[in-house]
Amino acid sequence: MPKPDLYVKTGCPWCDEVLDYLEARDIPFTKITVSGNREAMQRMIDLSGQSKAPTMDWDGEILADFGVEELVPFLRARGLPV
Repeated sequence: MPKPDLYVKTGCPWCDEVLDYLEARDIPFTKITVSGNREAMQRMIDLSGQSKAPTMDWDGEILADFGVEELVPFLRARGLPV
């Protein structure tokens, strides 16, 4: 299973909610904090076409500016029990 990249911002409540959800279900991911990191922020913008977080890159499929409600069907579509 590919390990997705999760772009987050410091102090973002939606980011914290998504992080908690993924960690509680032992779903592996790579956390990339874009706050104060221009290179990571630009990479997120290049991938998603916007600057809002959280943004997930799952093997080239992008879920941008989402909460847990949007994350659940995205994960289910990848065969994960959520």
